[in-house]
Amino acid sequence: MMLGKVIGKVWDTRQDEKLRGISLKVIQPVNEKGEHLAKGIVAADRVGARQGDLVYWVSGPEGSVYRPDRRIPCDCLIVGIVDEVGS
Repeated sequence: MMLGKVIGKVWDTRQDEKLRGISLKVIQPVNEKGEHLAKGIVAADRVGARQGDLVYWVSGPEGSVYRPDRRIPCDCLIVGIVDEVGS
């Protein structure tokens, strides 16, 4: 899992049927100090994250498992909102 900050939302007029009802967010990958690690990426949002939230996310095959019974055409998925980063 990796950390990221929600920096935007994706609005679409057409989408794959399997993405219906799923919010897409733009996240900025960051390290535990909040420093940017890469360019922003689009991720499916499973937890209702909002702009400015620090989140943790998965990518690759794990990114397509929205629920145990539902796979989506996506390779990046927000799976949690971070309350605090400890040392």
